Amino acid sequence: MSGVKMTIKKRVLIVLFLFFIVFVGLVGRLAFIQIINSGEYLQKAVEQWTRDIPVPSKRGIIYDRNGKRLAVSTTAYEIYVRPVAVKDKDAVADALSTVLGMDKDFLMKKISAKSDTVIIKKKVDAEKVKKLREMDLKGIIFIDDNKRFYPQANFASYILGFNNNDNQGQEGVELTFEKYLNGFPGRNIKMTDAHGEELPDSENKYFEPKDGLSLVLTIDEIIQHFAEKAVENAAIENKAKRVTAIVMEPKTGDILALAVKPDYDNNDPRKPPETLMDRWKSLSAEEQYKELYKVWRNPAVADSYEPGSTFKIITSAAGLEENVVKPDDRFYCAGSVTKGGKRMKCWRSYNPHGSESFVEGNQNSCNPVFIEVGERLGKEKFYKYIRGFGFGQLTNIKLPGEENGIVRTPSAMGPVELANIAFGQGITVTPMQLVAAVSAVVNGGNLMEPRIAKKLIDNDGNTIHEFQPRVVRQVISKETSDTMRWILESVVSNGTGKSAYIPGYKVGGKTGTAQKAENGIYVSGKYIASFIGFAPANDPKVVVLVVIDEPGGFSHFGGVIASPVVKSIISDTLRYLDVKPQYTEEEKKLFEKPQVKVPEVRNLLLKDAIKKLADAKLKFRMEVGEGESDPQALVLDQTPKAGADLPESSEVILYIKTTSD
Repeated sequence: MSGVKMTIKKRVLIVLFLFFIVFVGLVGRLAFIQIINSGEYLQKAVEQWTRDIPVPSKRGIIYDRNGKRLAVSTTAYEIYVRPVAVKDKDAVADALSTVLGMDKDFLMKKISAKSDTVIIKKKVDAEKVKKLREMDLKGIIFIDDNKRFYPQANFASYILGFNNNDNQGQEGVELTFEKYLNGFPGRNIKMTDAHGEELPDSENKYFEPKDGLSLVLTIDEIIQHFAEKAVENAAIENKAKRVTAIVMEPKTGDILALAVKPDYDNNDPRKPPETLMDRWKSLSAEEQYKELYKVWRNPAVADSYEPGSTFKIITSAAGLEENVVKPDDRFYCAGSVTKGGKRMKCWRSYNPHGSESFVEGNQNSCNPVFIEVGERLGKEKFYKYIRGFGFGQLTNIKLPGEENGIVRTPSAMGPVELANIAFGQGITVTPMQLVAAVSAVVNGGNLMEPRIAKKLIDNDGNTIHEFQPRVVRQVISKETSDTMRWILESVVSNGTGKSAYIPGYKVGGKTGTAQKAENGIYVSGKYIASFIGFAPANDPKVVVLVVIDEPGGFSHFGGVIASPVVKSIISDTLRYLDVKPQYTEEEKKLFEKPQVKVPEVRNLLLKDAIKKLADAKLKFRMEVGEGESDPQALVLDQTPKAGADLPESSEVILYIKTTSD
């Protein structure tokens, strides 16, 4: 009996000892958690209680040089769900699907996730959020955000660019000035319970976001409209693959306009190109991106091409500066010339120009003349000027994707290559390089760095940083520049550029027609037609380049199809800049009319504005917007402004807004 009792006691002691060990272990574990490792677990607890909500900064506004808004940020929201707080998942998924236009099954997966918080959608507009809030959906969280909005849709697409869903710049100045425009996000930190409800008497911490700086561009909205309209018409009329125009202020390098057609809608940049709409869904994601990148790629800086005869401006300037040619030097065109065993034709080989001066050679755009000038220069000196004018190197324009172009070094130039380059073949340039180089030829000889950004300002309009005009180098003398302006003005008044002639203004310029090369071989039937012009020739205010890629209409010659486009842009721009025409005696007889004062028609209904202009013996033109058939349209702006003097029957450009807008 006593043995049984002893066995029971031993068992009890063992059990008690085991309990004691467990108890000591628990106490030790608690001590480890609460004392030794308390900081780690406190941190985890705080993380569970804490909701750290990002407060997005407001992206800076993008303005034109006159303060007109080209890109703004509008109110938007991010929508999140806390699955644990959603009671009726089916009803919430159904409501979100209806308002947001999203797949219900996809939403059910989000709402049923095991995560604490799941994002539903970004960049939701205020109207949709208002509808969802009225439904009082439990577990749905709305976070303040903003999204980029471009008031004029595809206006200046290749200058402005666009943003992604995280408000980060992807193309254009949105990308190159990202660090200035974006600002710094803030935080809203608060304590919540397991259901996401804010704890009473808890301490909230709010860190104010810092808004981005605003960017003032050098472009002028009005001149940009002139360029876009002219380029669009040229693309349609010539059935062209693409048309590009750049307007530069030659003395400062300021880009006043840069237009490309076809373009894209900055508000919807990922919309498939119309040519691929039918098979878009069959393309892989990588193929789709490649096609979109072709649309986004800015041809003004990223595409290089053989400039053809427009490059003869550079050959002429270099020859005059080096004194290897004078304006009255005589040349002879027999229709072709042989260099390095290769026969090179003049474009008018069927009817050679015969004896001609250097000035007449420019007017005729005669290849043999420029081949000889190139030969007189020699490859070393010619290369020096090619590089001096900025070819073969980046212009440093603040736009993404800029290319260098291709320039042969002297060691790679034989007699044939030297001759080809002299008249614009065997060398590739970007439109931006060419417009900067020609600006240097006509502005007194200074190569200016192209400038797209004027300054950065804060929310109060204070200037934080100004981008000053920068002289890269002086390439030619003022005397050579003066001579070149006179020669190029004669090309328009008496030569191949006659289609750019504008009564009352001295316009200078040069035509260009180049056969396209693909994989090193010139392709039959594919051309690039171009014209570069400037005015007034005695004191240039603007230089305008138009490049028409693969025209498919009645002609492919730059003097026929590109020069009228330049003429249109220059004519509208000079009027807008209030540059007065100066008629010759002959022009006065043909074109000068009595001067009349432009009346004030802003803020009038279209029908009243038209009547007021008619009473003043002036015509009108609708340049921007819709409303020609709506007499109730409101006139927002006019060019020229009220009080300007215009010849009788001149056009006043009206910018209108329809009452239905």
